[in-house]
Amino acid sequence: MDVNISVVIPACNEARAIGKVVGAVPAGRVREIVVVDNGSTDDTAKQANSAGARVIHEPRRGYGSACLAGARAARDSDILVFLDGDHSDDPRQLDIVALPVIQDRADLVIGSRLGGKLEQGAMPLHGRLGNRLIVMLLRLLYGVRISDIGSFRAIKSSALFDLNMEQLTYGWPVEMVVKAARHSLRIQSVPINYRKRIGTSKVTGTLKGSLMAAYYMFLVPLKYLWKN
Repeated sequence: MDVNISVVIPACNEARAIGKVVGAVPAGRVREIVVVDNGSTDDTAKQANSAGARVIHEPRRGYGSACLAGARAARDSDILVFLDGDHSDDPRQLDIVALPVIQDRADLVIGSRLGGKLEQGAMPLHGRLGNRLIVMLLRLLYGVRISDIGSFRAIKSSALFDLNMEQLTYGWPVEMVVKAARHSLRIQSVPINYRKRIGTSKVTGTLKGSLMAAYYMFLVPLKYLWKN
């Protein structure tokens, strides 16, 4: 079955990495690469454009804002693949993540960093522990059997827009899983390799980022548990 795939890459001040990331997306496998410049003050947009991506600008800061803007820009595609622009996710693994969706064996697939190979220094201890706690909570509350809540993921475009995504900051990744479970979508994890990012993480690299991510990651599953 022929399907159209768009890659959506949210990015903020990733000029050092974004060209490498865009350039590593397997040639001929995707319809387009959409880089969402989320208020960068460096040459992220220029580097992404030079590497062959379509660049759109989302002035509202927030991971979810950038992902949603990119999804809307690429909504005519059958499948949306999300990955980070900091070189930690390896776009060459796109087929590993997207294949179950392409073959209609899953509606949402999440690349599992914890189930694959972690490069030394790629994820700090508190990040690994936090992820394990989140997936345990999701299994307990929603019966979701995944091993990570990572950024590299593939989802059917029609399914994503049926979820009516609302979390525009740190809560976007877990909201997608929670709402997919509530919609009885088929959710899978697949092991991927995960690299040390280029530059400093805006989440695990700062105390504020880590605390805010943890707050939203734990709040969102509880928030939607009793929502109609």
